[in-house]
This record gives sequence, structure tokens and C-alpha cells, in this order.
Amino acid sequence: MSRYENEDGVVTEASDGVVAYLAQVTPDQEREVGVGPWQGPWPEGDHWDHELLEHGDRRNVVDPYRYWKWQAIKADMASRAHGLHIAIENVSHDLNIGSIVRTANAFNVGGVHVVGKRRWNRRGAMVTDRYLRVYHHPTPEHLVRWAQENNLELLAIDNGPGSELIEKTTLPVNAMLVVGSEGEGISPALLEHCKRQLRIGQYGSTRSINVSAAAAIAMHTWIMQHGQSAPF
Repeated sequence: MSRYENEDGVVTEASDGVVAYLAQVTPDQEREVGVGPWQGPWPEGDHWDHELLEHGDRRNVVDPYRYWKWQAIKADMASRAHGLHIAIENVSHDLNIGSIVRTANAFNVGGVHVVGKRRWNRRGAMVTDRYLRVYHHPTPEHLVRWAQENNLELLAIDNGPGSELIEKTTLPVNAMLVVGSEGEGISPALLEHCKRQLRIGQYGSTRSINVSAAAAIAMHTWIMQHGQSAPF
């Protein structure tokens, strides 16, 4: 292991190979996001976006999707989406919803379900919702009917009385994880329809984990049990 200090005086400890690479990266390269215009003859195929090929692709997408049309990315993700779904109650325009959607994109869930207000805070999503199937349900009852029609088992992610440790639970393949809003939690109208209530084991003094962090842990728990091998 070696230590690397950047121009701001921040010291990083990493392997010798990583430190050697960091030492060669200029400040301009550190700030660069995405890729520039396509070099050489343009590739052929309907999934390529000619505007991105011409001007560069600065979007928040993995390298294999560079220069692709967003519709093509969405279609490709849908073709290999997981069976997992996640539902979020939108009570107070919660900032956490965007973060949950971004994580749902990273795990390529089958669908994200916003329950309550149609408009939700997209700030933390970083446009990742564009590539997912996002559903709106005006009421908990509407979500419950949809889940029943699509054979999905509702599982509450909440540390209330009677909850089970998620790390000691075998999650169903056809799961819909349900999270509430920060502060209010899951509404009684929705909680009563959840087959089980699952909590994340904690070891410190805080009573609860941030809802977006809890959703990420819950989704990853499902991925560890049922997910495909990560392609990226």
C-alpha cells in the first residue's frame, strides 16, 4: 500500500498500482465527466444517438451504454430486469425518493412504484428514472391491487414491533419491497397489506437507518439471494 496526496492536500491510501495511476491524472482529467465526440467512423445500428456521437456523452451511464439513445438503454435494461419491485410512499416530497430510484436503477429492478402524490422529488435520481419503469399509484389500495394482479408479495422494510431480521430471511423471488417516507414511515393503510415486516440489524445507538440507505440494503439483500451476475 502507498499514500497519494492530491493538489488539495487530501491523502489517499491505496495499492501501488492505483497510486501510480492517480499520480498521472491531471486536475482537468479529474473533473472530466463522460466521453467526448466519437473518434473515427461512426458505428452502425439504430441504438446509437447521432447527436451524442457528434458532441460527446456526459450522461451518468456505464461505459457500455455510451452514445446509446436513452430509449435503447431503457429497452435493453427492461429485457433483463430483475423480478424485484420497490414501492415508495410519497407523503412529503421526500428527498430520499430520488436516491432510492437511483439505487433501483443500479440493481435494475422490474419496477419502481410511487404511492401517493404523483409529483416526487427527482433531484437525487440524477435522471436514472428515465431508464426504469416507474408506476404511480394514487392510494395504497391501488398499489395492493396491482401487486396482487402481478403476483408480487408485499414486504415492509420497517423496524416496528414484530419485524424480522432481513439478513436472516429468505426473500421471495416475486418480492415488492415497501418503504415509507422519512419520519412518517409506512402508513397503516399500506402496512396492513404487507405479508411480513423486515428490519435491518443495527449495532449502534440510533433508532433507525435513513430510508434511502435502508432501501439500498434491502434491495442488495434480494440481489445477493436472487440476482443475476453483474454485467458491469
